[in-house]
Amino acid sequence: MSKIYVDADAVPRAIKDVLYRAAEKRNVAITFVANSWMKVPGYGDISFVQVSQGPDEADNWIAEHAGDGDLVVTQDIPLAARVVPKGSAVIQTNGRVLDQESIDEALAMRDFAEGLRDSGFQTGGPPPFSPKHKQSFSNALDRWITRRR
Repeated sequence: MSKIYVDADAVPRAIKDVLYRAAEKRNVAITFVANSWMKVPGYGDISFVQVSQGPDEADNWIAEHAGDGDLVVTQDIPLAARVVPKGSAVIQTNGRVLDQESIDEALAMRDFAEGLRDSGFQTGGPPPFSPKHKQSFSNALDRWITRRR
């Protein structure tokens, strides 16, 4: 059965709530992975894995465990680039679905923005999380769950 792995260190509370409801009502297994301890509900097939402190520890754990047919929830483009070739789907918290075609573009844009920042240019950042993002994420999650049934 497919599982959902969540890069949980920076996931908005609203997205966690959507995932909790999915675990309860749609009977999907969800594993939250983070450097810092977090409490997860005691219902449904929800688990939490705390990894050691350090950059990319949660990413490394998820990349090692996620496989074909699984879903990874992350904003981290390099993590997405590691799991997509293994057959995992990726949904960002804004509802954007990353697949083999879009991951290359996302990596290029990330590298371009990083280059601008390294040269001193202020790139701003992502827009603040909004109800529209929550709805887009919920819709993408529902489509993924429905395809898995």
